[in-house]
Amino acid sequence: MKKMQNITLLLPKDLLRKVKHIAIDRQTSVSGLLTNIEEIVRKEDLYEKPKWRNVSLLERDNINLGTEGKITWNRDDLYAF
Repeated sequence: MKKMQNITLLLPKDLLRKVKHIAIDRQTSVSGLLTNIEEIVRKEDLYEKPKWRNVSLLERDNINLGTEGKITWNRDDLYAF
């Protein structure tokens, strides 16, 4: 079992009220909602490492994407299909 630690959290009253309503809607507690933070952190870690690896590759290798720095499309082109 994971070692747990209590924390004190200071939130604006209106935000806490909304959080409590969300917890009720999901049939859990505020603590139950916050246990999902572990999943959020895990997903963020899975996303961040590849993101920064790709950013560094683009910067290091000065990859030419063929746009010469110019936007060659507009919003309507994206939704033409």
